[in-house]
Amino acid sequence: MASITLGGNPVHTSGELPAVGSQLADFNLVQNDLSVASLSNFAGKKLVLNIFPSVDTGTCATSVRKFNESASELENTTVLCISRDLPFAQKRFCGAEGLENVVNLSDFQTGAFGKANGLEIVDGPLAGLHSRAIIVVDANGKIVHTEQVAEIANEPNYEAALAAL
Repeated sequence: MASITLGGNPVHTSGELPAVGSQLADFNLVQNDLSVASLSNFAGKKLVLNIFPSVDTGTCATSVRKFNESASELENTTVLCISRDLPFAQKRFCGAEGLENVVNLSDFQTGAFGKANGLEIVDGPLAGLHSRAIIVVDANGKIVHTEQVAEIANEPNYEAALAAL
C-alpha cells in the first residue's frame, strides 16, 4: 500500500506499483469507441502509461496535454492515458483540446487495471479512482520506469518518464 497525499492529507492506494524489470500484466480497458483494448493491441510498441484520477481536473488535463505534445516526437511509442473516467468524457476532452497523439483508455467498468497495478485509491475523497502514476514499458512489455506521484495535485516527472524510453 502506497501512502500518498491529496492537498497534504494522507490517502492510500491498494498496493505498490509493479516492479521495474517485471512484465506489465495484460489488461482490458475501454477505448473511446467502447471497444476493448488489451496489451496485445500495442505489441512491439514502447508504452508510456499516464495514469490519473480524472481528466476533468487541472493537473490531469495538463498531463494529457504535455504527453500529447511529446508523443508526436516519440519513435515506436504510444502514450496511453488511463483513468476511470467514462470514455465519453475522455473523448470530449481530447476532441475539445485537439489532442490526437495519445490513446485514452478507461477502467470504468471494473477498476481491475487499477487494482492489479496497486493504483486504486482506497480512502479519502477520491476513493475508487486511480492515483497519479507513470509506468513506462519497453517494446517487449518489460517495465523500465515507474513513478507514484506523492501528492496527487502534482504533475509527474515528464522528463524522467521520457528519458526511460
